[in-house]
Amino acid sequence: MDSAQEHSRAVRIRISLLCGALALFALLYVPQPVLPQLADEFAVSAGTVALLVSASTLGLAAAAVPLGTLSDVIGRRNVMVTSLLVAEALALLLPLVSNFPLMVALRLVQGAAVAGVSTVALAYLGEEARGPQFGTTMGLYIAGNTIGGMSGRLLGGILGDFLGWKGGILSVALLAGVCTAVFVALLPKERHHRPKPAQVGPLLAGLRASAGDRMLRGPYLVALLGSASFVAVYNALTFRLIAPPLNVPPAWAALAFLAYAAGTVTSALAGRAADRWGRAPITLLGVGVTVVGLWLTMSAQLWVILLGLVLFTGGFFGAHAVASGWVGAEAPASARGQASAVYQFCYYAGNGIGGIFGGLAYGVWGWTGMVAILTVWLVGSALAVWRVRTRQQKAEPLAVG
Repeated sequence: MDSAQEHSRAVRIRISLLCGALALFALLYVPQPVLPQLADEFAVSAGTVALLVSASTLGLAAAAVPLGTLSDVIGRRNVMVTSLLVAEALALLLPLVSNFPLMVALRLVQGAAVAGVSTVALAYLGEEARGPQFGTTMGLYIAGNTIGGMSGRLLGGILGDFLGWKGGILSVALLAGVCTAVFVALLPKERHHRPKPAQVGPLLAGLRASAGDRMLRGPYLVALLGSASFVAVYNALTFRLIAPPLNVPPAWAALAFLAYAAGTVTSALAGRAADRWGRAPITLLGVGVTVVGLWLTMSAQLWVILLGLVLFTGGFFGAHAVASGWVGAEAPASARGQASAVYQFCYYAGNGIGGIFGGLAYGVWGWTGMVAILTVWLVGSALAVWRVRTRQQKAEPLAVG
């Protein structure tokens, strides 16, 4: 294949995965901006209606490892395309559902479906986009995550005010449908993946090897503890903004989600920086910026809080972009799908940890107490990355010799 064809293929991979990520995260959180309307529709409490969001992340975490393993057997593209089409079909079905338990069940299945993209994309990129521009490509994929998460919330929330919750969900589903169509049309078939036989023993061995790989513990803990901190902050943020002494109107407080735009920028920049200066230093820089932003949110001044939120969001997504690419590139070739699945499991398990324990910490100790706990989590992830980097530096002279 000549250089022009290689370039064209690389562009197709970037555009398709960007659109796939946008669809994935728009669908994953599709009911979030209209939860108050759904609570009224089904006559349930705010805590109960939140199951429509947590069910999808629970489904994703549960399906990450099985679908990542399945992609080793039947191919990466097959799993990703099928998964996103199923998730999109369920999104179009949601506005027609009039039973709350059924909607929760559908959201659980939808979360499991999108796991086929979020998990397998890392392995696909690790095999098909390797080279000097790998970090840039991975950064664009993570940028799609932030664009999808932000645009889905804003579009669903704004149109939901005019068209009701059904219109809000349908609008996000249609946006995701366009992105899904581009994804399916442009995503190239694998050239470097070699399907493995569906034998339980070798697949489990690959999973154990991925989960126990000491060189991947740093990225795994960035996913687990970083995402836990991120969800904890955004879950409690609105409560803090609307409460005294800030007293921000709820409609304006919702615009804090625009801070996601910082993650769109930093994820792409961090990917390019990792190509130049290495994954460990840029991951550590991202975690450091996250901590600084977190500390700034303890201010009593609204503008300082918002600045801190931008730094916190940008730092987290920068670290996440590099850590996820780290797993895709450095996982054992025989278990790349399982390693990507373990990373995704850590990420969405972190979502659950942050949602539960972060909320409890905020309720008991307030914002300052929660920030103290999250700082410990983030420093723990940075120490894990530092240890991996130290092991790499010790191993490099041996490899050269």
